Amino acid sequence: MAARKNSAPKLGDVLLVTGSETFLADRAVRSAIAAVSKEAASSDGVEVTEINGGDLDVGVFAELTGPSLFAAERVLVLRLLENLPAEMVPHLIDYAGATSDDVLVVLVHSGGQKGKAVLDKLRKASVNEVVATAPKTWELPQFVVGEIRLLGGGIDERAATALVDAVGHDLRALAGACSQLVSDSGGKPITQELISQYFGGRAEVTSFAVADAAIAGRTEPALEQLRWALDCGVAAVLVTSAMAGGLRGLAKYTSAPSGLREADLAREVGVPPWKLKTLKQQARGWTAGGLAAAIKAVAQADADVKGASGDAGYALERMVITVSRAHGRR
Repeated sequence: MAARKNSAPKLGDVLLVTGSETFLADRAVRSAIAAVSKEAASSDGVEVTEINGGDLDVGVFAELTGPSLFAAERVLVLRLLENLPAEMVPHLIDYAGATSDDVLVVLVHSGGQKGKAVLDKLRKASVNEVVATAPKTWELPQFVVGEIRLLGGGIDERAATALVDAVGHDLRALAGACSQLVSDSGGKPITQELISQYFGGRAEVTSFAVADAAIAGRTEPALEQLRWALDCGVAAVLVTSAMAGGLRGLAKYTSAPSGLREADLAREVGVPPWKLKTLKQQARGWTAGGLAAAIKAVAQADADVKGASGDAGYALERMVITVSRAHGRR
């Protein structure tokens, strides 16, 4: 999730946005611009300039951050910080120690090791930082709950999970769905019925439906759901991801210490407490050997759909058959 250090950005600050989740990074940039625009002395707002790190040189940087002839309040958004030329690093670090009062500089780093040295130097300079990290699969319902509340609506975790199942893991798609539901809910809490009304057709062919049927040992329904999902454009990697997530949760549940309280067990497994009932039902008929065989089949299918095999559809069908037949295996 996006995490912020220190206070809200203002003119005279340097804000560092790091992480590979582009939706959250873009939101952090928009929020920073909105914050300084709200406080701007000029009725025209602030002047925003965006530039890629690889295109920056000393002259351009000095022009964008130096004193303005027109006393304009400005925001400089420097994207792809990891591509910043080496000769520009000292100038950027120097600026972070002596900023312009009428400029907010937002530095966006896409994640990874490239450009890590400049990140370390900026952090030592105590710049504010927003970390844009994608939530884990099991954290997506909480993301939905937070998004709905941010928009002024309400939703419980079961309905939030239903929305994730229907829409998938893409944060932009989830945020768009949340906005649509809140807009059309008339101020009432978002229910599973409303989600089904808007996204039910998609929910029936999601990767989660394939995984649930296969884990339950229902081979034919699982294959039928798989064909529908692929026909509707569901990406192969989402199917393997859903299957892997389902089996991982099941493995954690079956190997958890006995005697734990419900809240402790949910924390141990990494799921909301209400989902323990589903895992308890799914665990029936599964053995350690069967789970091991199923997880191995999913790992092979994941490699196949990412390039090890030329036929992703066949790889997924083989995975579904293997997983469903592993149910009850000793």
